[in-house]
Amino acid sequence: MENQSLVKEICPTTTQEWIKNGALLVDIREKDEVEQLAYDVPLLINIPLSEFEDRYTEIPKDKEVVMVCKSGARSLRAAGFLVNHGYKHVVNMQHGITRWVQKGFPTKGDVSTETGNDSCCASSACC
Repeated sequence: MENQSLVKEICPTTTQEWIKNGALLVDIREKDEVEQLAYDVPLLINIPLSEFEDRYTEIPKDKEVVMVCKSGARSLRAAGFLVNHGYKHVVNMQHGITRWVQKGFPTKGDVSTETGNDSCCASSACC
């Protein structure tokens, strides 16, 4: 257990701060998902989870990286994969694009696909 690395998770609001400081978002959703609705941020690459093991080396090791997906589950797995492959500056964004949309953060595409039913985000105290 001592060698196990845990992945740090941050919320979409904190992710906004990371983006302002130059972090790279890595969206691991499949291409058809991204075509429907995408994060609108300056530094973003899409490496679908189905291609991730073959393409993860496209992600720079010397940059802060935020892994993202629809709900935060697939990106958490991908973030763990990166940590286990020597990446030091990797975090996962909790709740994915669903929460991102709920918070009103910038997107491209059809936000109606992400209606979300997580009532905690009606509260201003929610990250």
